[in-house]
Amino acid sequence: MSQGYSIELYFDPALENQVLKAWNVLARRQLSTQLIEIESRPHITLFSSPFIDPSKLEPIIKNFAAKQEPLQLNFSSIGSLPNEGNNLLFLSPTPTLSLIQFHSQLCDLLRKEGVDIGDDYRVDSWIPVCPVAQDVPKNRIAEAFSVLRDLKLPVNGYAMDIGLVEFSPVREFFSFILGNNLDA
Repeated sequence: MSQGYSIELYFDPALENQVLKAWNVLARRQLSTQLIEIESRPHITLFSSPFIDPSKLEPIIKNFAAKQEPLQLNFSSIGSLPNEGNNLLFLSPTPTLSLIQFHSQLCDLLRKEGVDIGDDYRVDSWIPVCPVAQDVPKNRIAEAFSVLRDLKLPVNGYAMDIGLVEFSPVREFFSFILGNNLDA
């Protein structure tokens, strides 16, 4: 049974591989394998909801993606959200104007289509993160942070496409390359 849906921003292959390297190091140390097990893909979540009609969103997201350009990303810090019950650790991108505007435009578009934007994804409260560890045992969070500190930050690259997934496990409904306006 589905736990929900997310609109996710995906990375260029080099950046994706850097994030996967972090996932694999944490898995080898038996700190976190959850993201691998649910078959996730390195991403930044732009929006999430327990209820979405994928067929309604597909043309909207396709058109939105066609009008966008790849976004430069610079993951410069690691962090954790204190209100997360799942002990989530993440890489945090430097919040550039282009990233904030991208998210804001997406939220405006969804709102116009009657999609309710929950508190966590409202423009004035959204925190862009790239999950690297989920469900880390509480007594091993400091160890996981230590492992992540060994990453060579900052890690730079581009957001190249946007997609809709159902979770968990993750199942992609569609994804579109940013700026690919051949069919739009």
